[in-house]
Amino acid sequence: MSTYQNLPAPSPEQGLNRYMQEIRKFPLLEPEQEYMLAKRWVDHQDAGAAHQLVTSHLRLAAKIAMGYRGYGLPQAEVISEANVGLMQAVKRFDPEKGFRLATYAMWWIRASIQEYILRSWSLVKLGTTSAQKKLFFNLRKAKAKVGALEEGDLRPENVAQIAKDLSVTEDEVIDMNRRLSGSDASLNATVGSDGEGATQWQDWLEDEDSDQAGAYAERDELDARRAMLVQAMAVLNEREKDILMQRRLADTPVTLEELSESYGVSRERIRQIEVRAFEKLQAKMRELARVKGMVIPA
Repeated sequence: MSTYQNLPAPSPEQGLNRYMQEIRKFPLLEPEQEYMLAKRWVDHQDAGAAHQLVTSHLRLAAKIAMGYRGYGLPQAEVISEANVGLMQAVKRFDPEKGFRLATYAMWWIRASIQEYILRSWSLVKLGTTSAQKKLFFNLRKAKAKVGALEEGDLRPENVAQIAKDLSVTEDEVIDMNRRLSGSDASLNATVGSDGEGATQWQDWLEDEDSDQAGAYAERDELDARRAMLVQAMAVLNEREKDILMQRRLADTPVTLEELSESYGVSRERIRQIEVRAFEKLQAKMRELARVKGMVIPA
């Protein structure tokens, strides 16, 4: 859709404040206006109508994108991905279904952002447990709940609480927090109160004769899995991809009922699409893995 080329684009040089000021200039639409514009797009492929639908929802896309801060990814790029999702939503929106574009678009926006995260991170991959995926998308919220808002490593008591709340291991919490924060905290940093005799982070570490070669090999394997996942996602159509994202990777998984209303099909049909999409993704991953001599968990 050529409409995207005419949208204001967020960039590090421009600054997000300026971008937000620009998109506030576009008026919000009344229900009747939205319906008529959507009809013009569906019936006549009116690019001008599509452009109005998109620009009137740029603030929604930006707001959702802001909820994904803290993953170590450029915010301007996250917003751009949100806008791509918005474009896809407008392209497929059916005004006759009876709900507003914003309700429909939020799922496409989130799916687009999450796919960008999948392309950019090796953390969420096929074979990762649902608990680990939950940790990936909920760690920042969990840290805020226990008052751990500072950067760097978490205090042991916070690690224990977050692990309990999200049903993961303490090692997984520590590893995910370090990856998401993108920081290598000093091992000489103190835990608890400062002063003579204060415990340092290095005091909590065990010397297990770490194998650096093994660590590099593991990193290479994660990178290879990420590349395979991106390639494998191409076997899914847009609907399958969106449903799989919303059901298995969303911050709060979307219910079958909600997706059935969005797509205008039964809950059982949504479930079938989800299962089929996951099976297709697994099959493609295994096919790619065989070529590369890797093993993909069942």
